[in-house]
Amino acid sequence: MASTSFKAANAARFKPGGSFTGGNSRVELPAIVNGNYILDSPARFLYCSSTMKNEFPKTLQQAIIYFSDAENCTNFLSQLRWPEGVECPNCDGREVSYLSTRCLWKCKACKKQFSVKVGSIMEDSPIGLDKWLAAIWLIANAKNGISSMEIHRSLGVTQKSAWFLLHRIRKAMQNGSFVKLSGHVEVDETYIGGKARNMHISKRKHLGSRDTGKIAVMGLLERHGKVRTMVIEGTKRGHLHSQVAKHVESGSNVYTDALRSYNELGQEFIHGVINHAERYVDGLIHTNGIENFWSLLKRSIKGTYVSVEPFHLFRYLDEQAFRFNTRKGTDADRFVKAVAVLTGKRLTYEELIGKKTETAH
Repeated sequence: MASTSFKAANAARFKPGGSFTGGNSRVELPAIVNGNYILDSPARFLYCSSTMKNEFPKTLQQAIIYFSDAENCTNFLSQLRWPEGVECPNCDGREVSYLSTRCLWKCKACKKQFSVKVGSIMEDSPIGLDKWLAAIWLIANAKNGISSMEIHRSLGVTQKSAWFLLHRIRKAMQNGSFVKLSGHVEVDETYIGGKARNMHISKRKHLGSRDTGKIAVMGLLERHGKVRTMVIEGTKRGHLHSQVAKHVESGSNVYTDALRSYNELGQEFIHGVINHAERYVDGLIHTNGIENFWSLLKRSIKGTYVSVEPFHLFRYLDEQAFRFNTRKGTDADRFVKAVAVLTGKRLTYEELIGKKTETAH
């Protein structure tokens, strides 16, 4: 009833090819091409903080209610993916017709049918859009992450399906960038994994004399900006320097701890070193920001996920980095940003478990 009244109340304000003024913003509305929109007016499913502030969900409870309607799910995803009108993912055709009884479109050019799942991380998934969107809301906003068992109990899917679903969302959260970090950048490394003394004797036998059973990861944080993380082979100078050179703009201020592997960074960067044996802050020289990120990451792994296989560790880094990089927004903002990157990525179960090589996107 809420969406019907919203549409009726705003029908006159949303004119195809016109504009809508709400608050301090003005939104230009595209002219409707026959078949490109589900409804005669885009008002019902145009996502905008000003135009949908009275309808779009702001909390998990509101999201569950709103997306329990399959039409709301399709409307929201289609408008977010195709803001200028639906395009066929097979041939990029713009002349499409909507099959309302099946929530599908049919392209008049290639004659193929498609849904909003095609060409996204959700492709070939039998799980409904209502559960997909609820899971995305949960993982995007759970500060310490959410386990597959929790998704299994909350959404009524099997634990195996929930595990696969969460990893596909983490795949979507991967955010590679060619833009280098600049300004003041904190660099640090840490180890993820269980302690050797707590391992079963059968696992300890496979550890070398210098192997602790932990995986080295590295993080680079632009102050008041974004963090980047990666799994590294080790903490020797070559491993660390190559990542700093790859992700940080030359001449930037780089702050590290007193690990000797960071020596000689001063040849390309303005290198500040803080010796944690003496102090944790020396003016602008500190690594407290990236240490805070490690605290959040280890809290999610130890408290929620408990055991993470090294093969999948980079996915959990991507998940935590996504939440950290969107920390200044609301729950709804993080949700929309997560949904917006679902398209153009794919992860099959065979790729997830290592039977096939994962396709780069």
